[in-house]
Amino acid sequence: MLKTIIVGSCVSVQGLLVRQLENGRMIVRVGERLYEGTPVMSPRNTVQPQHA
Repeated sequence: MLKTIIVGSCVSVQGLLVRQLENGRMIVRVGERLYEGTPVMSPRNTVQPQHA
């Protein structure tokens, strides 16, 4: 499954999901390299404010 992670203050990486870590971070593979970072949340997964 293709995932996007943030690996720095303004660097994102998109690659194949290798595994999800217990601390919420993910490891993705791009070619021969592995990257660890925080997953990017899609707009569908964010909480929508409740209207009164």
